[in-house]
Amino acid sequence: MAFDGNWKVDRSENYDKFMEKMGVNIVKRKLAAHDNLKLTITQEGNTFTVKESSTFRNIEVVFELGVTFNYNLADGTELSGTWTLEGNKLIGKFKRTDNGKELNTVREIIGDELVQTYVYEGVEAKRIFKKV
Repeated sequence: MAFDGNWKVDRSENYDKFMEKMGVNIVKRKLAAHDNLKLTITQEGNTFTVKESSTFRNIEVVFELGVTFNYNLADGTELSGTWTLEGNKLIGKFKRTDNGKELNTVREIIGDELVQTYVYEGVEAKRIFKKV
């Protein structure tokens, strides 16, 4: 699968505004802008394993396509939702457990980059990763 591999964040677009809309305080937003996030993604059938490594935390998330699971963002925000594969895009549809608002995410390979797009309350942001 095209998503398999080791990825390191290269740049972000509108990420501060997105985090602000999510309710992340300014100190955490400034730190997150320089989190040096690395993703290791592997796929076996319908099961994905994503290892996240950053300045703040190291976690491993295992999910099966179409199966609801819980996930905590680095700032502690709790989410519940699913990932599905639609064509060459991983589509994440999540709801915050504290307020029920939707956070949608799309991961796709564009050229040699992994582009992760987030949408929350009408604010869109992107994090672009390069393979390492």
